[in-house]
Amino acid sequence: MKVLVDTSVWIDFFRGTTSDKVAKLEELIGQKEDICCCGFILTEVLQGIREEKAFTDTKRLFEGLLYLADDRSTFELGAGIYRELRRKGATIRSPIDCLIAATVVQHGVNFLENDRDYHFIDQHYPLNRL
Repeated sequence: MKVLVDTSVWIDFFRGTTSDKVAKLEELIGQKEDICCCGFILTEVLQGIREEKAFTDTKRLFEGLLYLADDRSTFELGAGIYRELRRKGATIRSPIDCLIAATVVQHGVNFLENDRDYHFIDQHYPLNRL
């Protein structure tokens, strides 16, 4: 099973936060499932790391994940998701979340997240949320 893990879950994982989502990530790692990453999540995770050793270690960990590439159509779909939801009265707080959702849709992967904005997106663009 291929699973894209959102920044919100990775942050909790690295902080040692106890949650159902972190437990699910640990389960997926233990089962050697295909944990995926994309450029948007990689950027969000790495930009928040202050110490060089933690940055290097995290970067190395992410190099071992399956990378889901984006292209022009990813950005167009992300913009479309944002615009459609705004028209329907739901403004997504971060356009990056729309790009991450577009990546999920385009690659047809499962999605592990802990961010309320994906609930709104999922109502119009199924995200195979775990």
